[in-house]
Amino acid sequence: MSIRKSGRELGECSDERISPIVTKYLLAGGGTAGHVNPLLALADLITRLEADAEIVVLGTKEGLEARLVPERGYELQTIERLPFPRRPNGYALKFPAKYARAVKRVRALIRERGIEVVVGFGGYASAPAYRAAFLERVPYVIHEANAKPGLANRQGAKRAKFVGVTFAGTPIAGAIVTGMPLRPEITGLDRVALRADARAHFGLDPKLRTLLVTGGSQGARAINRGIGGSAAEIVATGAQVLHVWGGLTELEDPGVNGYHVIPYCDRMDLAFAACDLAVSRAGSTTVSELSGLGVPAVLVPYAVGNGEQRFNAAGVVRAGGAILVEDNELNSECVRATLLPLLSSDTRLAEMSARAKTAGTLDGTERLYDLVRAALGTKENS
Repeated sequence: MSIRKSGRELGECSDERISPIVTKYLLAGGGTAGHVNPLLALADLITRLEADAEIVVLGTKEGLEARLVPERGYELQTIERLPFPRRPNGYALKFPAKYARAVKRVRALIRERGIEVVVGFGGYASAPAYRAAFLERVPYVIHEANAKPGLANRQGAKRAKFVGVTFAGTPIAGAIVTGMPLRPEITGLDRVALRADARAHFGLDPKLRTLLVTGGSQGARAINRGIGGSAAEIVATGAQVLHVWGGLTELEDPGVNGYHVIPYCDRMDLAFAACDLAVSRAGSTTVSELSGLGVPAVLVPYAVGNGEQRFNAAGVVRAGGAILVEDNELNSECVRATLLPLLSSDTRLAEMSARAKTAGTLDGTERLYDLVRAALGTKENS
């Protein structure tokens, strides 16, 4: 079972912890934003606390890290993208040799750059990094974003001494609940103080109750149709809607006054500040941001895949900070029976906000950093 420790127990994040010795980190992971964003959050904190630290990021040429990591100013080293074979075929026969070459490449990188600790976030680059760190006798730390761990982290955790997880109950023995490393614009957000400015940023009425609808950067067809189809009914209650439609589905503005549709949102911090209630997918970062900030939510887990979004949502739903709605049940009847009564109740929204905060944390980056420094301590004391 995961053991949650407070920031004080893991060590307070302060300038007193800054080491005068330059530490060399290898951060491995990528593919999706769920892997890249926490990696970058940790990298930014390391840079802030250790001005002379050397950070190398390991990823692939195909993942989001290929763009996001250099844009943030960090060095990116790449290895071949190697999905674990799921069935016996030609690729499965070639996989062992390809994997061995990837491990050899990372071992050489560790030696050449004098890497002192490896931190992995899952994804294709992490499994070879964990193996290389083990063979080079370099401490390594695993962070698992989802309540249902991915294959790379499940395998890597079998020999890892330091594992951080986002959600309590994640099935990795000996893991510590660090929470999700989050962007500073989220962790430092004062929703109440910024509400008027946030609504003005999106052209919203500063006085109207506001519903935020989002399926992430790619959008979610079920959410778009389920909520967009009830646009007039939602606005008729006196509320307004900010709907981030996303990029994968055709943009369909219902054309209802007070229902604001935008294709993308690069200021989700302001969107969270603007809203009283959110309807969203249940990706690990989104759930962590919503619960940490105390945003009441209707969570609609993605129905395809390995089902991790349902597990991500479980803690905050159990705490009473969110309601779970199935993908195929988000329709006009659900809006009338569930969403509108909730959106209209100050009492319920305030209670859900308080309960959401009990299931979330905003100091996940600092907690993970403490775990990494603890791993480095084992090397220094060996």
